[in-house]
Amino acid sequence: MIYLNNAATTLQKPPCVAQAVVDAMSHLGNGARGGHTGEMSAARTVFQTREALAKLFGFSHPERVIFTANATQALNTALFGLLNPGDHVIATDWDHNSVLRPLHVLARERGVEVDFLPADRQGRLRYDQLEELVRPNTKLLVCTHASNLTGNLLDVERAASFARRHGLYFLLDAAQTAGSTPISMEEMGIDLLAFTGHKGLMGPQGTGGLCVAPRVELRPLVSGGTGVRSFEEEQPAEYPEHLEAGTLNGHGLAGLGAAVDFILDTGVEAIHAHELALTHRFAQGIRDIPGVTVYGDFSGDRAPVVALNLEGWDPASAADTLAQDYDIAVRPGIHCAPRMHRALGTQDVGCLRFSFGYYTREADIDAALAALKEMAEPCE
Repeated sequence: MIYLNNAATTLQKPPCVAQAVVDAMSHLGNGARGGHTGEMSAARTVFQTREALAKLFGFSHPERVIFTANATQALNTALFGLLNPGDHVIATDWDHNSVLRPLHVLARERGVEVDFLPADRQGRLRYDQLEELVRPNTKLLVCTHASNLTGNLLDVERAASFARRHGLYFLLDAAQTAGSTPISMEEMGIDLLAFTGHKGLMGPQGTGGLCVAPRVELRPLVSGGTGVRSFEEEQPAEYPEHLEAGTLNGHGLAGLGAAVDFILDTGVEAIHAHELALTHRFAQGIRDIPGVTVYGDFSGDRAPVVALNLEGWDPASAADTLAQDYDIAVRPGIHCAPRMHRALGTQDVGCLRFSFGYYTREADIDAALAALKEMAEPCE
C-alpha cells in the first residue's frame, strides 16, 4: 500500500514507538498512585515525555505541558477554560471543526462573540483585515498553524505580533505541524499550543496535549482524581494536575516520548525539508496532468498537503479508484474544514487530499502521479 493520508494519521511510525508501547504495557503502573517501582516508572516516563515535548516546542515549562487524548480535547480545554460570557474571539477560515464547533457552543451557551479572518480563493488569509476585527472585548486570537486542506502555513510571527499589540492571548492549533515543522513557543510568542500525538509527531493515537504559557490560567475542563491533594474539593492549582484529571494514557505517552526522541535525534528541520521536497515533486508533477485543479498557494513554505480535483471525477469516486485499483490511500470530502471549502468554492463537491509524511518515498509520489495521469486520460 502507498499511504498518502498522513494529515489524518501517520500510519508508519518509527519502530521504537511500538517497542516503547509494548515495554510500557509490561511494566508501567499508574503515576502518582503509589510508590512502587511500577508507579514510579510511569511517573518518570510521563515526565520525560513532557520534557521532550517542551524541548521540541521551545518551551521552558515542561510542567505546563498538559496531556489530553488528542488535539480536539486540547483545544476544548483551552477555549472552555479561557473564555467567559461577553468575550470576543478572532478565528480564521482555516480552522478545523475542532475549533469551530467549540466556538459555536460557546457562542450559544456563554454569549461568546466570534469573528473570522477570511481567506481568498487561493486559500490565503487576509491578514490586512485583522485590525478591522478587533473589539474592546477581544480576548483571544486562535489560528491553525497549517490548513489541513491546502497545506498553507500561517505567518505565526505576524499573528503573534498582532496579538501582543492588542493584549490578546494567542492559541495555535498545531495538529498538522507538530513534529514536522519547526515551532518555538517562546520565540514565536505563542501562549497556548494544541497538538496531537498521532500525526507529525508519529506517536500513538489517543495522545495529545496543550502547552500553557505561565501568563495563562485556565479553568479545568474535567475534574476528578489526580493522586495528590485528595482532601481538596477543587482541582489542585498546581500544573499539570490542574488540567489533568484521571489516569493518563501512560502506555501511549511512552510511545509518544519515544517518537519525540526520534524526531529530536533526526531533526525537525530535516523532516520538514524531506516532506517539503516531496510536496514540490508532487505539485510539479500534477501540472502536466490535464483536468486537474489544485487548491492553495504554493509560493512559500507549507505543510506536506495538496488538495485537488480531477475533471470528470467526484472526489469520493476518485479516492475509491485510487484505493481499489492502485492501492493508494488518500482522503476525499470536506476534511472537517467547512469554512475553508466555502472560501475555495468547493463546498458542494469537496476535494481529494494527498498528504505526505516522513516515511513517504519519492517512488510513492511518482506512483500517485502515474495513477492520476491514467485516470485523467479521458480528459485529453
